[in-house]
Amino acid sequence: MSKPRRPYDPLGDRPRRRPGPAVRPRPRQADGRGTPAGTASRLWPAAVIGVWFTLVVLAPSFGWCVVPLLYASLRSLRTRSAIVLVALITLCVVVAQLKLRLRFGFDPNLMFAPFAGAAVATAVFVHSQRQADRLRAVIVDLVRTRRELAATERREGTLAERQRLSMEIHDTLAQGLSSQQMLLQAADRLWDADPDAARRHIRAAESIAEHNLAEARRFVHDLAPADLAGGGGLPGALRALAERESSAALQVRFHQDGTSTAVLPDPVQAALLRIAQGALANVREHPDAGTAALTLSHLDDQVVLDVADDGRGFDPAEKPGGVRGHGLPAMRARVRQLGGELTIESTPGEGTVLTAVIPLSPPR
Repeated sequence: MSKPRRPYDPLGDRPRRRPGPAVRPRPRQADGRGTPAGTASRLWPAAVIGVWFTLVVLAPSFGWCVVPLLYASLRSLRTRSAIVLVALITLCVVVAQLKLRLRFGFDPNLMFAPFAGAAVATAVFVHSQRQADRLRAVIVDLVRTRRELAATERREGTLAERQRLSMEIHDTLAQGLSSQQMLLQAADRLWDADPDAARRHIRAAESIAEHNLAEARRFVHDLAPADLAGGGGLPGALRALAERESSAALQVRFHQDGTSTAVLPDPVQAALLRIAQGALANVREHPDAGTAALTLSHLDDQVVLDVADDGRGFDPAEKPGGVRGHGLPAMRARVRQLGGELTIESTPGEGTVLTAVIPLSPPR
């Protein structure tokens, strides 16, 4: 009976090697040793020194060509290795000069002068290298500080833009939605008892919604408030605001004291209009107020906006709640950005007067 034929194995007759450990590459040193560039940086000084040594043996006068070799050695090698090499090169110079000058008599300067020159050159080079290292460290610190400053400015810019957006949303959309809610609730209560009054409330809510839509569109495009875009300036915008906020329950009047010789800057007009809107929203929140007055005063170096109402008032020392609690910090932030001041005078049961003073000259 024949044995079964094994399939042909081209490696069957060869001894198989056991897998050995993987060959790991040698780590490269930080100064370039172990790399082709590091090896080349050490070979060329060695070649130059070898040529120089041959020339010194043939003609000892070539010994004074050692100065560039000293700096090349100090530049290409580490400090300790370079100092040893400099000492050996200097010793070769001394031997060559002694061999050349012994026939004229022994001169001690031939022994001390080369070593002194080499020591001075080495000290100067080491000092310059340390100065360069310090300068490099200072540059690194400056670059890091500049990056940190840029990051801080970006964070501050982001926070400022976030605060601006929150104030814009609060002074426009949030207040408009609050007004619409109160008007619609009043219309719902009066729908059966007084349909005409309910319809008036609905029309007022519709007007506020239309105005808020225009504000939202201009807010998206980062334009001026809708009331300021009408061409009447800040007085016209405040007058339109007073007419829009007036109702059967609250009468709002506008008065202008004096005239401005120059056009108010756009940021000042926008800030005062937003402050007036926020103040009237606070007045509208409390139903005890029957009248409110907006007064715009133009002085020589500042513009003043007063918003007064005959409501129940409050204690400014206490932290108010509701819309007033969120609106007052936004008003103060707007005035503070323009270098102005916001004051509130109020007594429980005697109404409230809010005054915003903004200088016309930029703050120093």
